[in-house]
Amino acid sequence: MRKTLALSFILALVSVSAFAVGEARLTGQVIDAEGNPIEGATVEVTSATSAKTFNETMKTNEDGKFTLFVLDGTITYKFTYSMEGYTPYEETMKLKLIPERNQRTITLGKGPAPGAAPEAQADPAVLLYNEGAELANQGQIPEAIVKLEEAVAVKADLTAGWEALAKLYARTENWPKAIIAAGKVLEISAEEPDMFGILAEAYDRTGDKTKAQEYAGKAPANPPALFNQAAGLINGGNDKEAEPLLKRAVDADPSFAQAQYELGMVYVRMGNTASAKEHLQKYLDLEPEGRDAPVAREMLKYVQ
Repeated sequence: MRKTLALSFILALVSVSAFAVGEARLTGQVIDAEGNPIEGATVEVTSATSAKTFNETMKTNEDGKFTLFVLDGTITYKFTYSMEGYTPYEETMKLKLIPERNQRTITLGKGPAPGAAPEAQADPAVLLYNEGAELANQGQIPEAIVKLEEAVAVKADLTAGWEALAKLYARTENWPKAIIAAGKVLEISAEEPDMFGILAEAYDRTGDKTKAQEYAGKAPANPPALFNQAAGLINGGNDKEAEPLLKRAVDADPSFAQAQYELGMVYVRMGNTASAKEHLQKYLDLEPEGRDAPVAREMLKYVQ
């Protein structure tokens, strides 16, 4: 009895833990048109996807330089660089994961004198996207889909809008629309490999096994994307579909410690003790002092 109670308690703790993802770092410098560093320029970073909410603001140092660290480098971010008296600059991009480096040099041109120009109008597509993202974060999925559909109707090349729609269509099992949305994302940007997983599942669910296999073969090239897909399924209580995604992630990158841990925990819940022991031990070999090491050690005691 004591063993069962302890196991249930550990599982409860694990079920609410956050999933670690690929980290990224951006270093850069903000300069003026003459190449002089701009001290005190504002660098604002926000997530450009409905799946995550992130907002951080920092200032450049006396050399105009800044360093940004994000825990989840697998999603797209919007970067806004601004300084009083200069014209702001915005860009949306996905960072390369550590250990790869991301470096940017941003040049701000002199802006008009205060009151000399009308206030810039917000992009209506971005406003609609932000409304849709907020609704999705609140769990109002049908309402979020409506707003995001309006956003891409206004701006057909809004990658973040199509990407969010692809994920929400997949969540609601509207597979034909998921195929269209994920296809739109890849037409605009080939650097969104998590769409391959959505396309693989969508084609499988609609009976096109050939295309499902084609896109499934492309997905393992990005273990963090596979991990994020699996994390969503686990959070939804779907270990059965999460297991092959995590297995493909660790097959592609055996050093992906967090994927080894989550795969081990999936096998614990499935009752596959041999596989659970294998992957939990691999996690401990990779990160003996990792965040989840205490739980992994405890769990190994109960799957002997």
